Amino acid sequence: MDESIFYKRLKLLSKNLGKSLNQVERELGYSRNGLNNYKMNHMPSALRLLELSEYFNVSPEYLFGKSELYELKGHDDKNSAEIIFRRLDEKQKLNMCKITNNWLIHEKNVI
Repeated sequence: MDESIFYKRLKLLSKNLGKSLNQVERELGYSRNGLNNYKMNHMPSALRLLELSEYFNVSPEYLFGKSELYELKGHDDKNSAEIIFRRLDEKQKLNMCKITNNWLIHEKNVI
C-alpha cells in the first residue's frame, strides 16, 4: 500500500529542515515512531494537525494534500526566500543562482 500524502509531506518537510521524523517527534513530545501512524492513511487529530502545521509553518490544507502551495507564515522576505531556496533540488538552485546573477548584472549593476 502506498504512503499517504500526509505522511509523504511530513517526511519532505522534515527533510527540508534537515531533521528525521524521530527528531521531530522528540521536539514535539510525541512517542517514538508516533508519526509513522500516518503512513497508511491514518489521520491525525485536529490538535495534532495544528501542532504539525505550526511546527513546519505550513497550512493544514498543504499537509492533507488539499493545496499544493504551503504558506510561509510569519517569515520576512529574506527568511522566506531562504526556506524556498533550501527546498529546491540542486539543478533548480543552480538555475536560481544564474537568474539572480543575471538580474544583478543587468538591473542593479552590482557585479
